[in-house]
Amino acid sequence: MLKMNNIKKVFRTEVVETHALRDFSLNVDEGEFVAVTGPSGSGKTTFLNIAGLLETFTGGEYFLDGVDVKGLNDNQRSKLRNEKIGFIFQSFNLIPDLNLFDNVDVPLRYRAMNAKERKERIENALETVGLANRMKHIPSQLSGGQQQRVAIARALAGSPRFLLADEPTGNLDSEMAESVMSLLEDINQKGTTIIMVTHDPKLALRTPRSIAVKDGLVSEVVRKEAVSEANENVAAFA
Repeated sequence: MLKMNNIKKVFRTEVVETHALRDFSLNVDEGEFVAVTGPSGSGKTTFLNIAGLLETFTGGEYFLDGVDVKGLNDNQRSKLRNEKIGFIFQSFNLIPDLNLFDNVDVPLRYRAMNAKERKERIENALETVGLANRMKHIPSQLSGGQQQRVAIARALAGSPRFLLADEPTGNLDSEMAESVMSLLEDINQKGTTIIMVTHDPKLALRTPRSIAVKDGLVSEVVRKEAVSEANENVAAFA
């Protein structure tokens, strides 16, 4: 689904050169749920922007669902992004003057879908996140957790191959965060690949695989199944 080999990203000004990613390599298979962790400035956001085709990269290879991203022009990148990727942001990014139905509709209008298909997708997406009965409400009439659910519905309506979630629970209290995380787990169980950047170690522990990023490199990869098996073996010989 996602394959990065030795990705480099360098930001240059007249006086300084900053290496945001250095030989960054990562494979994410279809259907995985991967957490990406690391301190501020480690390269997590740069990785997410490159993965989402929002930024180009300086060197290396990136294949998204078998497509070599490096050779694409801006229009081709935009088309691939719109068809393959759903985004979930910490700040929700909802349009305050639009109701939930129209907020979810916004990205679909760029895909030349007829009104009937868009309506079906929007209603199904809002049903999935438990807000079908609120579709005529505006964002200010919802809680933070509900607004994040709308953002998830907006991403799901386009039937993306995978979701990129940037601190999806960062603005939520623990109860709302639990609700949103459970929803993401349900979505993943239905087959959607998810990459989630998070500072919350408890959320990272709930994903089958965690990637730790430090100084622009993948510094650690933890598969929870392997950890569980190791703990079971230790317990068996204790």
